[in-house]
Amino acid sequence: MKDNQFDEELIDQYHLLMNIGTKDFQLLVLEPGENKVLLLEDFVLPGLSSNDELLQILDQLFDSHAFLKAGFWKKIKVAIKNQKFVQVPDTLFVPESAGEYLKFNASIDMSREECMATYNERARAVTVFAINSDLKNWLLRLYPNKPPIITHQSASLIEGTLQYARDRYDKPLYIYVDRFKLHIIVCEQGRLLYYNQFAIKQFSEYVKYIMLVMNSLHMDQQSSQVVLWGYIGKNSPHYHEFYKYISNVTFGAPRPENGGLTLGYVFDELPQHHYFDLYSINLINQ
Repeated sequence: MKDNQFDEELIDQYHLLMNIGTKDFQLLVLEPGENKVLLLEDFVLPGLSSNDELLQILDQLFDSHAFLKAGFWKKIKVAIKNQKFVQVPDTLFVPESAGEYLKFNASIDMSREECMATYNERARAVTVFAINSDLKNWLLRLYPNKPPIITHQSASLIEGTLQYARDRYDKPLYIYVDRFKLHIIVCEQGRLLYYNQFAIKQFSEYVKYIMLVMNSLHMDQQSSQVVLWGYIGKNSPHYHEFYKYISNVTFGAPRPENGGLTLGYVFDELPQHHYFDLYSINLINQ
């Protein structure tokens, strides 16, 4: 989906934002002066069983794309989608100990992966995450003149949610429904109280994890509000299932809150609560 103001001759003035996962890949081109989205594309990847397969698919996709391999973007930000991450309060973070923090939450193969960290300004925390070394090196070779800022999907979701909730004094449960993954975030008065993501294998697990988190945080399923983002709509089975158990379910909107972006009329057909994680990459400052 492309705004008619997009001009390939002006790529050196644009920001390129990308989400890379094992099931999908999204890209967004942003004109930073007005924070205007000029292009958004979403690719569902075939079933992949290894990082080598992911790199092969990405290689093919980038080779066939009109401008993704352009090396003169003004800024490039890439969010990695995986479950190997941990959030550390910034006052406790020691860069030399990044790998030790990550071991609390994930098993890391240091022969194939490496640790990275990104600062969550609004959460006053550091997201430590693992990235496949071949993927990182591929990105750096692809853009040698403009090394991309590499972050994690959890970091962008946290920053986006805190931005969205900055003027709220209640404590909703924020949910991002990804492809076969559920993200749950709770914040109150500018503070992050909870974040986690759950791999979903069966449909019933969506409600199970939501209720588990609500109970652990002493939230009432009848009175607590739930705000939804992601690949979900009012006619989807997810929404109807949520509504059976939770009374106050709404969709996260409006879109300009997602990373402070503006979108032209060409994007009107996109549901406002979609691509919240992609928009929110714009809030990561490094």
